[in-house]
Amino acid sequence: MHITQKQQIQGYIKAKPDTGYASFYPTSENSLEGLNKSLTFSSMIFARQSLLVLQHLQQLPPEDRISPLLAALELTELKVSDLLLETPDTNEGKQLSSFCSKFKTPLRKALEQNHYFDHNSPWRLHLFFLNSSDVYMGVSHINNGSPYPMGIMRLRMPKSAPSRSTLKLEEAFKTMLSEDEQQRYLCNGMTAVDLGACPGGWTWQLVNRNIRVEAIDNGPMDQALMDTGMVKHLREDGFTYLPEKPVDWLVCDMVERPMHVTRLICRWLVHGHCKHSAFNLKLPMKKRYDMVMECREYILDELSQLTPKYKVSIRQLYHDREEVTLLILQL
Repeated sequence: MHITQKQQIQGYIKAKPDTGYASFYPTSENSLEGLNKSLTFSSMIFARQSLLVLQHLQQLPPEDRISPLLAALELTELKVSDLLLETPDTNEGKQLSSFCSKFKTPLRKALEQNHYFDHNSPWRLHLFFLNSSDVYMGVSHINNGSPYPMGIMRLRMPKSAPSRSTLKLEEAFKTMLSEDEQQRYLCNGMTAVDLGACPGGWTWQLVNRNIRVEAIDNGPMDQALMDTGMVKHLREDGFTYLPEKPVDWLVCDMVERPMHVTRLICRWLVHGHCKHSAFNLKLPMKKRYDMVMECREYILDELSQLTPKYKVSIRQLYHDREEVTLLILQL
């Protein structure tokens, strides 16, 4: 709702607890292109996926679900370049995963036979199933939504990584940075500091990209990671440590109060100890959105007077828990 208010889009929200999705209904007429331009997916901190609904189809006949879907798509006069079948991320939704997997192949074949696919189309087709006969048909722009079903990037736990927290940083890099940005900001030979590094899940991601790391933690680091020769382990306090010379990256996944971590990261950036930062904020039980906004405003205020400028991105990722991930990039 914050995004729609900022863009002056009038409407109302319908949502129910534990359903895994929310719907926004504009009360004024808006074009598909206009809504796509106004509702930017990258600004939706707690949403994993976003789509613009074209139709809500109910009571699809079990003997032929494809024909009504083709008829509904024909009315839109749209061509699409991709197809995603999705469900709410709930226990009930997960029970539909087998149905979606089996249904996707014949549906895709029918779309191809009826010439609804165009590899040059900027639109991605979504079918969001509430059950096997109740579906929202929608689209998202290829540059304004997640390319993964339900917005979930499926990552495999690397065998050599010392903890599952490594998946949080991997997902952040791969979903919050474009491929060009990954090439630009994660270069061979860069340097980094990992605050609260033990046992080394986030350090592993950096080392895997040939980035040298100073790991700051009083606890032990994974021995295999230390044997790479890319890590220097310092048993110091993460809130008082400073590097001898500036580094490219500061990363931090410490369990601390959100604003305490936010102030720490900003001090590093303001005083030039690092260029870029990736960190997580552990959110309180109540008023989580308010806390995220408070930290965001603090960051923007602290960085507003600096040159060069910075890009701040905030997302709650699939591999996050009661937390959000922030990336701050020096432009």
